[in-house]
Amino acid sequence: MLVAANRLNNVKEYYFSQKLKEVRELVACGKPVINAGIGSPDLLPPQEVVNAISRAVKEPYANKYQGYLGLPELRSAMAQFYESHYGVCVNPDGQVLPLMGSKEGIMHISLAFLNSGDQVLVPDPGYPTYSAVAQLCEAQAIPYTLKKECGYQPEFDQLEKLDLSKVKIMWVNYPHMPTGARATRDVFEKLIAFGKRHNILIVNDNPYSLIGYERPLSIMKIEGVSSGIIELNSLSKSFNMAGWRVGMMIASKELLNQVLKVKTNMDSGMFYGIQQGAITALRTSESWLQEQNHTYASRRVLMEKFARSLDCRPINKEGGMFLWCALPHGKKDSLSFVDEVLARYDVFIAPGDIFGNEGKGHVRFSLCVPEDQIKTMLNRTLMTV
Repeated sequence: MLVAANRLNNVKEYYFSQKLKEVRELVACGKPVINAGIGSPDLLPPQEVVNAISRAVKEPYANKYQGYLGLPELRSAMAQFYESHYGVCVNPDGQVLPLMGSKEGIMHISLAFLNSGDQVLVPDPGYPTYSAVAQLCEAQAIPYTLKKECGYQPEFDQLEKLDLSKVKIMWVNYPHMPTGARATRDVFEKLIAFGKRHNILIVNDNPYSLIGYERPLSIMKIEGVSSGIIELNSLSKSFNMAGWRVGMMIASKELLNQVLKVKTNMDSGMFYGIQQGAITALRTSESWLQEQNHTYASRRVLMEKFARSLDCRPINKEGGMFLWCALPHGKKDSLSFVDEVLARYDVFIAPGDIFGNEGKGHVRFSLCVPEDQIKTMLNRTLMTV
């Protein structure tokens, strides 16, 4: 029997990949399961985006290989997007790299800068992919704790006590998933100084800042940003284009060129039609984004009621597409609690355990659920009281 590579020894199948198989089986058996566990937008992209893709598919050579750097118009639209929403000026010809989703960027950055035996700082709680990709690159993921009482911000005095001699990358994710916490300018300033002091590449993963947050902030806006900072962003959440896989990397030309060495060997360019759709999305009016945020705000009110009907305790936050909650008093195991809710109410939510040690005792509710379905969820709990 062929033995898998050693790099897979400590890497498990992504929790949602495995759990959603179970959910699909339940649905196939007639169970009316409502999925409130994943952040896959159910809302539609702007109609202009769909129209742009439809037109582009019919253009000559749309089926051909595309450039690795993407269309110049796409990079310009991404640069304008950063100027419009974050007040950040970047050069579209040297500091912007279109990606097939920011998840691709996590892998490409890791392959570009990590050697076997290197270490990576990953947030706890945080996105599981950061740790998984580090392990796939034969590096070691070192969790740094984000405590509720500290607003889920890095504790720099604790970070300075670590042996940082092997750390090459620090993953940061603000606004934060799963908690929704946002970073302040002061935190970003400290992160930049920390990276410079220890020669650590700081990467901020920033796909949620336009969803419900006033005055969205980019780490690239902070004075003193150097060649040691990368920011990832995505159209998946902001413009409901998750399945079309469009992201971007903002960085210095030097860092971008290193990542490009990986990317050019891993794909053959983004589909032309999707690029044209992305250009249109990036130019979407502010009013469309505001209307979408109004929808999420209304859903949050209902989802909080549902969470409280389970005796979960919502942790207040400003925006994002998730509701982060503490388990009911007396409950500690979020995995078993999720299974209990699924079995009793036919509702799937995400266990906090999958996001790290600090996620234990918590669950995450997705707001990517229509209001009528959230009301159905709430009715199911109320009917059993």
